[in-house]
Amino acid sequence: MKRRNLLNFAAPNTRKTVAVAVPRPASAGAAQPAVNWRMATSWPKSADIVFGAITTICQRVSTATGGRFTIVPYAVDEIVSAPGILDAVSEGIVECGHTSGHYYLDRNPSLAFAASVPFGLNPQQQNAWLYEGGGLEAVQNLYADFGILSFPAGNTGTQMGGWFRRKIETVADLEGLKMRIPGLGGRVMSKLGVDVRDIPAHKIATALIDGEIEATEWIGPHDDEKMGLHRAAPFYYYPAWWSPSETFDLLVHRNSWDTLPPEYQEILKTAAMEANVMMVARYHIANGEALQRFVVGDTQLLPYSDAILTAARDAAFELYEETAARDATFRQIYEPWKQFRTRVYRWNRVNEIGFAQFAFNSTD
Repeated sequence: MKRRNLLNFAAPNTRKTVAVAVPRPASAGAAQPAVNWRMATSWPKSADIVFGAITTICQRVSTATGGRFTIVPYAVDEIVSAPGILDAVSEGIVECGHTSGHYYLDRNPSLAFAASVPFGLNPQQQNAWLYEGGGLEAVQNLYADFGILSFPAGNTGTQMGGWFRRKIETVADLEGLKMRIPGLGGRVMSKLGVDVRDIPAHKIATALIDGEIEATEWIGPHDDEKMGLHRAAPFYYYPAWWSPSETFDLLVHRNSWDTLPPEYQEILKTAAMEANVMMVARYHIANGEALQRFVVGDTQLLPYSDAILTAARDAAFELYEETAARDATFRQIYEPWKQFRTRVYRWNRVNEIGFAQFAFNSTD
């Protein structure tokens, strides 16, 4: 894999704005070509908020081009499996795909930054890093090694900390725990003694009920409820320190992108940005409603102890330092990202936490 110098794209003082122009709809008489694409995705259609954002992208593109540019989305396994999207787009099997960088850490661990990293950035902070902090340029350079252009195209918001069949009160309680948790979160949990299992999404609930695993994470209350996880385990923990946000990517085959008229390119970028904003807004509403149903039911809502959170944070940054020491590409993103994180944390500690500590506790 080519190793580009990412410092030019992710330096702490970078202030290059990622501007997305709002395109004018293509006029009926414009001499624009008819373009028909397929989009493979990592998601089932039952994940309605995620798939709804994907549908929004496709609808906006069609509407803005007068039906001249169409994209047909396909659910997971209709064309390729969830982790098969990267290769499908890279090889031109499909023109574009919707997925998460977490599926490809074995290909390049730096792709975790495209999605989220433990004790990283919340949705607003993640967007600030991507659009104004050099993050998008850095992520696009990672995907460029696969012949792909990428755009943020959805965010789950801050997730929940998973379902457990027994209480987890101390770090020692994690030792030997069989848990389904992917990505860097799984690698951190492994450092804490967890027996990390790799189980596809459609088998999670059954594995939890049957005792193949004792704990799992998925996304948040809305999607967890659809999967029936609240019927498989009684203890629901928070926060998901491994996913303070989760950005999904629209991946585009570079050669296919280059053949698009510039107007179509701008329309697709704008549609992806809309999906990125709207997905987290929809999750804010749906997750709150689902969590309330859990609370009035049999679910026990519990926070992770400070001891577990501290141990997880220390293990996470130990993992980052170890990875940066042996992987130059990871280091070139991680170092400026870490500086950005420090700056935005300092600001949000004053403006957001100062507000939330009072206001959020003053409601019923």
